[in-house]
Amino acid sequence: MSDPLSPPEAAVRALNENHSLVKAAGLIGAATFSSRILGFIRDMVLARLFGATPAADAFFVAYRVPNLLRELFAEGSMSSAVIPVFTEYHAFRAKREAWELASAMFTTLLTVVTLITVIGILAAPGIVWLLAPGFHDEPSKLAMTTLLTRIMFPYLLFISLAALAMGILNSLRAFAAPALSPVFFNVFIIGCALFLSPTLPEPITGVAIGVVAGGAAQFAMQLPGLSLRGMLFGWRFQPGHPGVRRIGALIVPSLLGLSVTQVNITVSTILASFFAGGPTYLFYGMRLIQFPLGIFGVALATAILPTLSAQAARGSLDELRSTLGFGLRMILFIILPAMLGLILLRQPIVHLFFEHGSFSAADTAATAAAVLCYAVGLWAFAGVRIIVAAFYSLQDTATPALAAVAAVATNLVLALVLMRPLQHAGLALATALAAMVNGGILVAVLNRRLGGVDWWPVGRSAARALLAVVPVVLACLWVGGLEVWTREGEWMAKAVMLTVGIGLSVTGYVGAHALMRSEELEVLWGIVARRIGRGARGASSEGGGTNQ
Repeated sequence: MSDPLSPPEAAVRALNENHSLVKAAGLIGAATFSSRILGFIRDMVLARLFGATPAADAFFVAYRVPNLLRELFAEGSMSSAVIPVFTEYHAFRAKREAWELASAMFTTLLTVVTLITVIGILAAPGIVWLLAPGFHDEPSKLAMTTLLTRIMFPYLLFISLAALAMGILNSLRAFAAPALSPVFFNVFIIGCALFLSPTLPEPITGVAIGVVAGGAAQFAMQLPGLSLRGMLFGWRFQPGHPGVRRIGALIVPSLLGLSVTQVNITVSTILASFFAGGPTYLFYGMRLIQFPLGIFGVALATAILPTLSAQAARGSLDELRSTLGFGLRMILFIILPAMLGLILLRQPIVHLFFEHGSFSAADTAATAAAVLCYAVGLWAFAGVRIIVAAFYSLQDTATPALAAVAAVATNLVLALVLMRPLQHAGLALATALAAMVNGGILVAVLNRRLGGVDWWPVGRSAARALLAVVPVVLACLWVGGLEVWTREGEWMAKAVMLTVGIGLSVTGYVGAHALMRSEELEVLWGIVARRIGRGARGASSEGGGTNQ
């Protein structure tokens, strides 16, 4: 049923929803930023303690198993399937029915994923044999990878339940607790690496234990938010519940649709096992890519899905098209300078954050090569997140799945072609190119599905962003060319210069947009100005109360 609003009313609602969307994305982004900073500290700790040693290779290959399954069964398909259906229940049915759906989904998920976890632990030797063919001639490395896989498999159970809780809370427009939960994940890994690992015969197993404990903490910290909103899960084993069946039907094709990047990274990890240090270089390279992608791309996609789902539920396709276009414009506004910054400052960033202890200069060069090849596809990684959210809001998970199949096939072919001349960097480049293929297919289909999307504002926004990145390029080239990067030590000077480079880049980019009267910058500034205004009025009110 369409929403009968007059054009002025529709414009006002679209503006309000865009402002709410940006505020939600900002909240998620701020929480994600905290998590990513801790994630960097975690990676620096692991790089210092384990470098690119066989133990590190074994851990990162083993970690791909629960991480891939997390994307397939948890954060990817779970959130994308739960949010549209639960949003509809919450909007158009009694609160009791929404709670019953949440509880039935919790019980069903707990049962199914527990079974998968047990099977995974028993089948770990075979899984590792398939995932790490390059380890076949190294029995000790293969055995260590198998042990770590078994230790970390229960992480899948906790992160799946955490993803369900996140889907419910996001549907209720509660974003803070789900976004902050990964902070605890990183805290537990850092703590176990520093304090538990040294006490164990195989220190790397302490990190694996930290992964499981961190997953449990991610789920536990969201329970108070569910309780506050009357949605704390109960035990209702109803796999035949209509809502559960609908969510299940959406999950099946979306297993691949939203998780294509992780599938491609897993393919790269398998092939990278043939290169010494390959899995480690790809892991750290992708970690740097995930910093802007998580803070901006995933944050915006997480915030936009409930809005798109609500618009689709009430049949407001015009509003949905407008919100989708706005989301793509904001992605271009933020991701393009981040992409260029990573490309131009890749060597200083890897050197500053990771080249300590067991992590050598050669490891820095190899990781920087992976960053370069991943970074050329950063705009595609982020854009796909937004476009896929539009399909899922329409409860269409089949189309992203089909596009993902094409992208995975493209990645495999390109990886086999590029790995010989470029080694592990060729695998990263194949993943980036596959993301572009995936995005191109999805854009073409969605444009036809919605009867056209207004691409002119998106193109205009992209042109402004390309002009505005000129100061970013100049600042990064200056900082990257400084002699300080060729000298040993001097970490404080290097940190200062990297901070100066980033500060100049941001200032120049924002200034260029201000001169061009960028609509995206105006939206962001309007939100900041209103928040400052509310803070000032609150302070004035408190002052008045004190004087009375």
